[in-house]
Amino acid sequence: MLSRRLIRIKAFKTLFAYEGSGSDSVNAAQTMLIESCDKTRDLYYFLLNISQALVNVATDRIAAGMRKFHPTEAEAHPNLKFVHNRFAQLLSDDPEFGRTCQKRGLVWGEYEPFVRHVYNSIITKDYYLNYMNSGEDSFEEDCRLFSCIFEDEFEDNEELLSILEDQSILWIDDVAFALNVIIAGIAETARKHRIVHPNTFLKEDDKEFAVRLLTESILHYDEYFTLLSEHLDNWKSDRLVATDAALIVMGVTEAVVFPTIPVKVTINEYVEIAKYYSTPNSRIFVNGILDRIIQEKVREGEVVKQGRGLYEQ
Repeated sequence: MLSRRLIRIKAFKTLFAYEGSGSDSVNAAQTMLIESCDKTRDLYYFLLNISQALVNVATDRIAAGMRKFHPTEAEAHPNLKFVHNRFAQLLSDDPEFGRTCQKRGLVWGEYEPFVRHVYNSIITKDYYLNYMNSGEDSFEEDCRLFSCIFEDEFEDNEELLSILEDQSILWIDDVAFALNVIIAGIAETARKHRIVHPNTFLKEDDKEFAVRLLTESILHYDEYFTLLSEHLDNWKSDRLVATDAALIVMGVTEAVVFPTIPVKVTINEYVEIAKYYSTPNSRIFVNGILDRIIQEKVREGEVVKQGRGLYEQ
């Protein structure tokens, strides 16, 4: 599930927290990192589980309309296409999905007002109206509707962000990524007629990459920070932005420890992370210092890459 970039971001955040806390427990930092990674998978399940909650709101609203003494024509003869949506039903019937959500508390019961707000928004949208009035009746169409819902309703939704912050502070930065995984998963479900249950890590060596990157960065932090300080021009180390220091230490660590990752990829990754998690000038600073230190370590034989083109800048 997790991309290598998101793994790097989570390792960077863990390293930054570890160095700021004064802790000396590497094991605790490793546990924190894996928990942070697993929380992204929880977010995937939590967001996806709103599908059935939305259908429940629609079902309750239809039932309330039909109980009226003088229902309108639409209330007396409601369009049941949404409440019979087969993608939502497949989620509801999937035992692994249900067990995971219940066991980890990934349910929407206490957030029913938000679910109603989302439903009220959905029913005004063209994609919903086209779906309800379409002559098509297929599982693929049912999946496409929920793909539109996840594309349109949740990113940059302040009410949702408030809910997620209450649930876990680790979720706030992962919303866009989780939504992209959900949308890709819905497309796969449409093809295979089964719910996607992603693992936290795409490959087993991704977990090893995460733990080793963090561990080696912790163990070599003082060494690489000293090296970083020696490369500062007209700048004292006590004025160095702490996030920049953590990113550079981690970038040097990655270059030294992982021989199959090209130098160019390593530098570009930490420059990109600096854009979002450090100061406006950090991108240029991290790029320059990281490049100089890595090239120095290449000359000294500490950075050794396997394969052609891995040194290309």
